[in-house]
Amino acid sequence: MNGSTTVTPAPRRNAARVLASSTMGSVIEWYDYNIYATSAAVAFPTVFFPHSTPFIGAMQSFATFAASFLLRPLGALVFGHFGDRHGRKTSLVVTIVVMGVSTVCIGLIPSAHTIGAAAPALLVFFRLVQGVALGGEWGGAVLMTTEHADSGRRGLWGSLPQIGSPAANLCASGMMALAAFVSGGAFTQWGWRIPFLAGAVLLAVGLVMRLTVSDSPAFQEIKEQGHTSRFPLVSLFRHDTRNLLLATGSRIGVDVAYYTFATYSLSYLTANLHLDTDVGLIALAVGAACEIVVIPLMGLLSDRIGRKKVFLAGLTIFAAWSFLFFPLLDSGSQGLVVLAFAVALGLGHASTWGVMGSLYPELFRTQERYTGASFSFQLAGIFGGALAPFIATALVASSLGTGGVTAYLLAATALSAGCLMALPETFRSRLRGESTPVGLDAPAATETRR
Repeated sequence: MNGSTTVTPAPRRNAARVLASSTMGSVIEWYDYNIYATSAAVAFPTVFFPHSTPFIGAMQSFATFAASFLLRPLGALVFGHFGDRHGRKTSLVVTIVVMGVSTVCIGLIPSAHTIGAAAPALLVFFRLVQGVALGGEWGGAVLMTTEHADSGRRGLWGSLPQIGSPAANLCASGMMALAAFVSGGAFTQWGWRIPFLAGAVLLAVGLVMRLTVSDSPAFQEIKEQGHTSRFPLVSLFRHDTRNLLLATGSRIGVDVAYYTFATYSLSYLTANLHLDTDVGLIALAVGAACEIVVIPLMGLLSDRIGRKKVFLAGLTIFAAWSFLFFPLLDSGSQGLVVLAFAVALGLGHASTWGVMGSLYPELFRTQERYTGASFSFQLAGIFGGALAPFIATALVASSLGTGGVTAYLLAATALSAGCLMALPETFRSRLRGESTPVGLDAPAATETRR
């Protein structure tokens, strides 16, 4: 390649720091995000909407949860632009600070009994700030690992930041359970604040780790060559509109399934089945623990057989399990409830989630990779995760009941499967040494596209 700059592989020590900082940073960002999701299901209706009926309070609480999804694509565009223009590391340092500070602030908001309507208003404001931060976090974290990895290990390396979500879910569930135990009957008065305020410690640890790593070799290469894009978003739509839309569609079903199984179901267990809060939190923690083990295995498997096959297997599990999930919850047996979560999250979500960290970056050119991977990932959240708890709540309250939720899950996973099949297979592509990604349909000798 004429005029190219040779970028040597990152030293082993730096590579270890990159993996650790990306994974730990991801844990922190998703911890902040997941304690909100859990609180929205079990605490916020009482704390911030005390004058509403249980159904209306749950819908209002889930509305604040959904609000951040609207700004996540904006965060993806803002941080993606600077990440593609000035480097992945700078954007990641900013995202973790913004997320951490906003999380602590949520823990300090007085209840609606104290300051009235200002309480939910402040809650929505800081939730929106969280959305902007998370919009830029995910893409930067997976790019830092995949762009440092050798081509035959990108699936494994890209899966490690993905562990952040279930690990954070485990931490969030554990902290919520601990807070509920410590505060007892005062959980909705002050106990729910403990996990939010504890985020300050995680913020300090994650920030130090992120400040010690170098930027990715792929970005350094195009920067030294002077090939960075002046307007990454414009360039993205010029070169990769098709992959952007298909990647977005491929994630919608995953989001619908995950936020139905992991978020709405907590409300269903307490509000509809009148089970103790701990039943759902323990089941969620077990499911998250299963994911932590399975996600890297799925990433490793995708390095062997391809990203699409592993992803499709996860969607298939989601579709099949949608018929059994709510009957298992309805049994009222804690063992069966745990089984429902373990399979949904430990197999279904782990198989899809574990592959996204490598598949989406591989679909886009280095010049627009941060923007493309982040925007497609976060745009799907508006149509998937943001609406899922709302739609599931409304369907269960209607004459359709949980059967309507099953039909909703089947339609969403079918959409994602169709979009996935239309995407190119990418596990043999290169991310460095050329300006475009490569699917298996590209000539192996040149590994170029367009």
